[in-house]
Amino acid sequence: MTARGVHSGEGAVEPFGRVLEEPVRLIAMTLAFAAGTLASLSAARAQNYPWCANFADGAGVNCGFSSYEQCMATSRGSGGACTKNTQYVPPQAAASSRHTTRKRRH
Repeated sequence: MTARGVHSGEGAVEPFGRVLEEPVRLIAMTLAFAAGTLASLSAARAQNYPWCANFADGAGVNCGFSSYEQCMATSRGSGGACTKNTQYVPPQAAASSRHTTRKRRH
């Protein structure tokens, strides 16, 4: 008589090992997918520039240019063009520190 999940005399393993294997595999795949998604989101946010090069040779679009001239210098070689990045978010201006000078009373 063999207990469930224990080796029998012939070297076979009962099925409960597989029952535990499936949820572990599912959890591992879910964590890998979540890590990949988070990595791609942070990379997408990192490329925040106002100009996009649209390459005519089928190489796609690159929105990594800070000036129109820089964009055109890159895309001109492929016959491409540049457009404004509709996803561009300008950086927030640093809060100005207003230090008022007070006259000291002596």
